[in-house]
Amino acid sequence: MPPLLSPLRGSLRPPFLFHHHRQMAHILSRAIPSPPSAAFSSNPTFSHSSIPFRISSPSPKSYIFGGAFRLLCRENERFTKPFGRILASQRGYRKLRRQRQAKRKEKQLELSVKICIEEELPNDPEMMNIAEMLRLDVPIAMKLAFEGLKDSEYKTRDATITDLGGFENVECSVLLCNDEFIRKLNKEWRDEDHATDVLSMSQHIPELKLPILMLGDIVISIETAARQAEERGHTLLDEIRILMVHGLLHLLGFDHEISDEAEVEMEKEEELLLKSLGWKGKGLIQSAYDAGTNSNSHSENPDDRKKEGSLRFYKPKFSYIFCDMDGTLLNSKSQISAITANALKEALSRGVKVVIATGKTRPAVITALKTVDLVGKDGVVSEFSPGVFIQGLIVYGRQGRRISKRTLDPDICREAFHYSCKHEVPLIAFSEDRCLTLFDHPLVESLHTVYHEPKAEIMPSVEHLLASAEIQKVLYLDTAEGVTTALRPYWSEAVGGRANVVQSQADMLEIVPPGSSKGSGVRTLLDHLNVPAQEVMAIGDGENDMEMLELASLGIALSNGSEKTKAVANVIGLSSDEDGVADAIYRYAF
Repeated sequence: MPPLLSPLRGSLRPPFLFHHHRQMAHILSRAIPSPPSAAFSSNPTFSHSSIPFRISSPSPKSYIFGGAFRLLCRENERFTKPFGRILASQRGYRKLRRQRQAKRKEKQLELSVKICIEEELPNDPEMMNIAEMLRLDVPIAMKLAFEGLKDSEYKTRDATITDLGGFENVECSVLLCNDEFIRKLNKEWRDEDHATDVLSMSQHIPELKLPILMLGDIVISIETAARQAEERGHTLLDEIRILMVHGLLHLLGFDHEISDEAEVEMEKEEELLLKSLGWKGKGLIQSAYDAGTNSNSHSENPDDRKKEGSLRFYKPKFSYIFCDMDGTLLNSKSQISAITANALKEALSRGVKVVIATGKTRPAVITALKTVDLVGKDGVVSEFSPGVFIQGLIVYGRQGRRISKRTLDPDICREAFHYSCKHEVPLIAFSEDRCLTLFDHPLVESLHTVYHEPKAEIMPSVEHLLASAEIQKVLYLDTAEGVTTALRPYWSEAVGGRANVVQSQADMLEIVPPGSSKGSGVRTLLDHLNVPAQEVMAIGDGENDMEMLELASLGIALSNGSEKTKAVANVIGLSSDEDGVADAIYRYAF
C-alpha cells in the first residue's frame, strides 16, 4: 500500500479521512447507452420509502475537495430544523394533538450531495448543464440504491453499509474532471499510469460510529465519458449517469473484480438500478462484454499528449500560437496534413489565436491554407487578420492593416542581381505581395508551384526592377551544396553591415535589411496587440525562427529543424512530416 498522504490526495480530503479500505479506489468499466432521465418531482422528501429521505445541499465550502474545485450548491437550498422549543399553548393546539403528531412524525435521513467541477475544466455550457442535472440525479440514485440494500441477498457485497437507521445524514461527492486529472489520481491511488472513466473512493469508517455516513467520492472523467458516449451512440449525460451509478454501487460494497460471482451480482444490481431510474442500459459490465472489450479496458496514453477532439476539456495555457510555415506547418512536400489542420481548428475553437510568422508572402500563406479550409474570418489567415510575413519585414495588425514595413538597400539588390546574372543562380525579389526576377528558371517556377508564392514577374533589367517596386528581401535558389559552399560564404562577407544573411531552407539563401528578423516582427505585432510574451507559444524549425522561439514563453523547434534552432528551443518536437505542430498543440498548448 503506498503512503496515505500525498499532495494530490490532500486535495481530495483532509488527512483524518484516509483509511485502509479495499473499496478505497476502483477502476470502473466503460459506458453503456441509456435514455434521457425521467421527470422528477421537485419535492425534496421521499416519504414513500421505509426510511424517509430528504435532499440537502452542502455549504458552498467543500471540505472534501477544498478550494481546487467549483462546487455547485447554494446555501439556501439546505433544509434545516428550527431551533428552540415551541409550547403547545403558544401554538394554539391542545397538548394531546401535538403528541399525536409527534408519534406520526417519521425520522428522515438527509442526503447531502456535492457536485464539483475540477478547476482545469473550462466553463463549457454542456458540462455545466450536466453538473446541474446531477444535483437531481445523484440523490435519487442514492435513495433507490439504499432501498435495494434492504433484505438483499447478495453474497459478495461488502455489507459494512447496510442499516441506515443509525445515521442522520449521508454525504457523497461527485467530481467531474478531465483525463489529465484522473490519470494523476489513478497513478496516486492505484499506481496505474493511465486515464480511466471513473474512480470510486470510500470514506466510510465504521469504527468511528459517526451519525454521518460519509459514503465517499465518485470521480468521473468527462473527457473519457464523451469518447465513450460517441462510441456507443448516446448522449454525454447518459454516459455520466451510468458511470455515476456504477461508482455508487462500488461505494456500497459491490466489487465486480473480486470474483465471477461478484461480477454477476453487481451486473444484476446495475440493471435493476438503471431500470428503476428510468435510464435504459444493461449496466457497464454487460455493456463491456457486448462491445467485445474487457470491463477494465482503458486507452493507453503513455505521455501527456491530449487526444484529438479532447481540447474542449482543457483550459488553454496560451492565448496565442505563433507558427512558421515551411518545414513547420508545411511538411517536406509543402503541404499541410489533415491532422495538423484539425489540430489548428480545434485550438481556434477553444479561443486560441493562431498567427503565422513566416518568410513567405501573405498570398502564399493564403493559398497553402485554403486547401484545408483555414482561410477566412474563423481561420488562421486572411487579408483581415494579423500576421508576420517576409521574415518580419511586413507586419499586419488588427483588421489586417499593415503596421510595419522595411526595405532592402537598393545597392544590395543591385549587387545581388548582378551576381545572379553572372553566375546564373536564380534570384527572386520580394515586394509585399509580388515576386520579381530577371530570368525564368525551373527553380523560379517551383517557388510558385511548390511553395505557393505568387508567380514571379520577369523584369527586363535590374534598373527596371528596382524602379518598379520597393524590395523587402532577395532570395537565392540553388542546391544545398551550392548555398553552403558558395553563396553563404560570399554574401556573409560581401554585405558587411549593410544587410543580414539568413537561411530558412537548406537550398535557399536570403538577404534582408540589417537588424531585421522574424522575431522582431513578432515583437512588433505583440506590442501592437498588447499581448505579453508569457501568453505566447511559438513553433518553428529554421535559423530564422530562433529569435521568435526565444521570445515566446514556450519555444518549440521541430526535430527536422537546424541544430542552432533546436539549441535555443525549450522543447524539441516531432518533425513536420510527423505532424509536429499538431503534436505540440495537443501536448503543450492546453
